[in-house]
Amino acid sequence: MNTFVYKFDRLYMKIRLLTLGMLLAGTFSVAQNKPVQVTIEGTVPGVTSGYVYLQKFQEKLFFPVDSAKVENGKFQLRSAVQQPELYGLTVDQKKAPLFLFVQNASAIHVVLDTASYYKNSRITGSEAQAVFDKYRQSSNVKIDEFIKENPASIVSAYVLYRNYAYRLTPDQIRQNIAQLDPSLHGTQYVGTLEKLIVTMDKVAIGKPAIDFTANDTEGKPVKLSDHYGKYLLIDFWAAWCGPCRKENPNLVKAYHKYKDKGFDVFGVSLDRTKEAWLKAIAKDELTWTQVSDLKYWHSEPAALYGVRAIPANFLLSPDGKIVGKNLTGEELHKKLEELLGEGAAKATKSSK
Repeated sequence: MNTFVYKFDRLYMKIRLLTLGMLLAGTFSVAQNKPVQVTIEGTVPGVTSGYVYLQKFQEKLFFPVDSAKVENGKFQLRSAVQQPELYGLTVDQKKAPLFLFVQNASAIHVVLDTASYYKNSRITGSEAQAVFDKYRQSSNVKIDEFIKENPASIVSAYVLYRNYAYRLTPDQIRQNIAQLDPSLHGTQYVGTLEKLIVTMDKVAIGKPAIDFTANDTEGKPVKLSDHYGKYLLIDFWAAWCGPCRKENPNLVKAYHKYKDKGFDVFGVSLDRTKEAWLKAIAKDELTWTQVSDLKYWHSEPAALYGVRAIPANFLLSPDGKIVGKNLTGEELHKKLEELLGEGAAKATKSSK
């Protein structure tokens, strides 16, 4: 790559960093996250040329913010980055990067092992990275205990946000946030969790469903509330989601068993391309209504319902109230049998 292209690439990365910084400033109050000059240097075994890209993590996605040329298997980045934060390092922006936590660091050394897809990479110089490595090596981690041991580490805020939020109740999330050091309360992770708590309260069992409109497979707008009148399962899924595809046969079975008794499904895809979405619908034989805005994790319906992991679902009563959440496997069949099975029908007749 010639000098002009290299300089253009660096300029492009700096523009992306400036743009991302402006977006973050408008989304979160992160007064303590002022840019700090950090040197990230290292080796890329087996790679003699190309580029190493530094990426910033934001809402489950990584965005490029800087790059460095690899020369004789070595690279050096001198970047103004926000601390504490999660970044990624990669030589291929189409693949998942190596996670790099920056906290209390002015110099970080990395061995970027591409042969093992970064599995055997090593990072030194960051306090937060050491905490993260310890977390990954542990099993059956209890988030409240982990936070108590590392209250001021950005890793605690990230792990709570990324790996536990979808498992906890709003009160449990509040309790865990309260255990975090105040210095972390302005980070994007805590900011997202605080907004999530508000959303989770709105979509709790017993609350009326939040209505929305999205395009179906033919590009026609479809309104959720137009499908009220039966027990309706809002199913959040995606073609790229392994657990979703594994659950689909169970959902198909439940649909065919109960569809004539007052049950319907309203699929909401978090896909990125229409082609993949339609292919998965056909292959998995999903014959109910499907909608998507094709915005991946930025799906607007998913945001309305606080969906942080998929598969996820909400079961609505005929009048549009939430009566169940995240029902899969046998649990879904038991709930539908309770509501629509022979026992439920007999109970209804006897009450008349």
